[in-house]
Amino acid sequence: MRVEFAPSIEAARRALESGDKALILLDNNLPDGLGANFALELACDDRHADTPIIMVSDWPSPIMWEKAASAGVLYVVNKSEFDAGYIETALRQFRSHERRMN
Repeated sequence: MRVEFAPSIEAARRALESGDKALILLDNNLPDGLGANFALELACDDRHADTPIIMVSDWPSPIMWEKAASAGVLYVVNKSEFDAGYIETALRQFRSHERRMN
């Protein structure tokens, strides 16, 4: 699996222009905005609306949870509780969804 790192929302937008991604692991606190707002933006973009998103935060707030749910984020996880199991489950769900759609 190839992993691509984007340190800001703008860098993430550029990375997404280069092609589809299997999964987005999104921090809520980024230098140029909130990950929850970016997740809402992606949910409105047909090219990325079905890409699974896992959001991590040191301090998940109720507003962040609400935005994440509205955007269809799979998981909102406290950074201290995050592990590879979330990625494995998200990719498995995504592959299963893709097979049903084809």
